Amino acid sequence: MRLTFGLIFAVVLAACGADGEPVQPNLSAGVSVGSGGVNGNVGVSVRKGPVSIGWNIF
Repeated sequence: MRLTFGLIFAVVLAACGADGEPVQPNLSAGVSVGSGGVNGNVGVSVRKGPVSIGWNIF
């Protein structure tokens, strides 16, 4: 639980520009339909230079 909140805090801190220029987070969402039913996924990522932090919610 602490790790999850730590990652969220790091993404928010990077996105607000507290460490330099603001970095805009990327949001991705998708829905797939197959023989197993309907599946959805949502993810958020932040990229600055060679470093990328991402988190898949579903």
